[in-house]
Amino acid sequence: MATRSNLAGGKSHKLVAQELGGTDYISLNLYLTQASGALLRPCEMPAEKVVSFVLALKPDAQK
Repeated sequence: MATRSNLAGGKSHKLVAQELGGTDYISLNLYLTQASGALLRPCEMPAEKVVSFVLALKPDAQK
């Protein structure tokens, strides 16, 4: 299960995902700045783990 939240008027995004039937999770913040572009800030995990998860993510269709 994954939850994405828009913050700061869409300038910041938070993604939290829990492994179904397991204990693994992903948590990240993505900041969109004019000066630096997108800044990825994983929460207590390697950026490689977060990027791998996001690239493989296939969200359910919106109902």
